[in-house]
This record gives sequence, structure tokens and C-alpha cells, in this order.
Amino acid sequence: MAKKLYVGGLPYSTTDSELTDAFSQAGQVASASVITDRMTGRSKGFGFVEMATDAEADAAITMWNGKELGGRTLTVDSARPMAERPPRRFGGDDRRPRY
Repeated sequence: MAKKLYVGGLPYSTTDSELTDAFSQAGQVASASVITDRMTGRSKGFGFVEMATDAEADAAITMWNGKELGGRTLTVDSARPMAERPPRRFGGDDRRPRY
């Protein structure tokens, strides 16, 4: 079963393919994606890598956590499920006085 990893501290110039190439040294990469800002399209400096097996994911954590990639120190750990957030309200704040 595939295991998803969080990768923080990425250089802002890192691409999905560069992330795949780096983590393929530890095993088979099922997917890799660098998270980008929706408005600017620029990298946010972190991403996610999905390794094919748990053993390969553990090897990737051991290989890359605390190591440098492109001059920046990476933080690599098992990804946690996204926390539930309250729904976003659009259209303004109803607590403001109306003029």
C-alpha cells in the first residue's frame, strides 16, 4: 500500500519531476507534487510524495529528513490527514454595521 510523505523546506524552484527524481533514490515513487499558490503559481516551499510501499517510505524519510536539497534543509515525515476546517464565508462579515 502506498504511503504519503510530507516534504517541507523545498527550494522554491523545485518542480514535481525534480522531487520525483530525488525520492526515487529511496524506491518507487507513485506520485510527487509541489504545492503552489493559486494566485501566483509560485511554490509554497512544500510538497507531498507518495511512495509505493511503507518500507520505501521509511527509507525515504531516513534518506532525506534533515538533508539538503538545492541548498535548503528538508523536513520529511509521514503526511497527516488534512484537519477539518470550518466552512469559509464569502460576501463579507455580517457583524459589521451597515451604513
